[in-house]
Amino acid sequence: MIYLDSNATSQIHPEVVEAMMPYLTDYWHNPSSGYRSARTVRDALATAREQIATLINAHPDEIVFTSGGTESNNMTLKWLARHVGRKESKVVTVASEHSAVLRPCEAMAAVGYDVSMCGVHDDGRLRLDQFSELVDGGRPGFASVMWSNNETGVTHPIAEACKVVKDAGWAFHTDAIQAVGKMPVDVREVPVDYLSLSGHKFHAPKGVGALYVREGLRFEPMLRGGGQENERRSGTENVPFIVGLGKAAEIMKSELDRDGHAGVRERRNRFEDRLISEIEGVTLNGSREHRAANIIHVSFDHCEAAGLLILLDEAGVQCSAGSACMTGKQQPSHVQKAMGFSDEKARSSLRISLSIFTTDEEVEEAAGAVAAAVIKLRSVQGPPGVGPVVVYGS
Repeated sequence: MIYLDSNATSQIHPEVVEAMMPYLTDYWHNPSSGYRSARTVRDALATAREQIATLINAHPDEIVFTSGGTESNNMTLKWLARHVGRKESKVVTVASEHSAVLRPCEAMAAVGYDVSMCGVHDDGRLRLDQFSELVDGGRPGFASVMWSNNETGVTHPIAEACKVVKDAGWAFHTDAIQAVGKMPVDVREVPVDYLSLSGHKFHAPKGVGALYVREGLRFEPMLRGGGQENERRSGTENVPFIVGLGKAAEIMKSELDRDGHAGVRERRNRFEDRLISEIEGVTLNGSREHRAANIIHVSFDHCEAAGLLILLDEAGVQCSAGSACMTGKQQPSHVQKAMGFSDEKARSSLRISLSIFTTDEEVEEAAGAVAAAVIKLRSVQGPPGVGPVVVYGS
């Protein structure tokens, strides 16, 4: 199988598995205990905290380990909502955010918070002028803007958005789950207050992530109990997975320092070039300039993505029609609608996401398989366009 759905989840790096194993076998102790073996485990947590901090240029004390991106997003947004209060405050986010941000914001709106959704341009980037108008320095509030979109890979003007929010005296959170490990993320250069990341997006296991909380900021936990993570997130730490998260951060920092994922970018570009040259009616979606190195978001005229996915799966190519969280839902994603896609275009779109493990040979084979699947599906569906179709493999 050729795996091209790394934005849904990434392959665990073999070195990550190797780093984790001693903490599943020999060093399985509770890090809060007082004996020598527990001290070894605590040291491993400290190392992982330093590795994550180094990846985003933070201080280790600013890193809080969590169960993943959804928890990191929710614990931040719910704390900020409590902090600013409901009466006079305002919350601003973006229409193309991940559901782990949109759903908490919808819950706030349902109980009386003033929540505004900023739009995006047709290339998927934040409408910064509209965003600036929505942020109101005359009221308490906070904003949340994702660094890189999970469906399109498009990056927002995060530094500019951060400045708008900080100039207003608000707190600024970013969902950087699809950015960390894939592009430079520096919390000193872009002084966000809170940043969410998730291990399984950059070759660590599922079920572990982290939250960056800028030093000096007040933060109250969503999970209370034994006071772990410096009283910011109670619960016995998931040591093997945290060790894996740290190792993955170290690996991805090395990859970024070495060539900034130039190899991944080159393979993505070659994939796109083949699609354009071999298939008529192809549209590459989202900003060409401002995007992650590993993502292709593409639409095919008169060709339903659901049928394409069946044919590609049979051909041994795994990709998606959008966010994994939306799989099985029979409506265009909110990201596509925010970008102004028609229903037809949305239903004809694929997300192809590469990783550092994607090879030249896989790119060539997968591009050929996509071209063949489009040609076959169009011959079955026929003009004038997208419609329900059942596709049977040969």
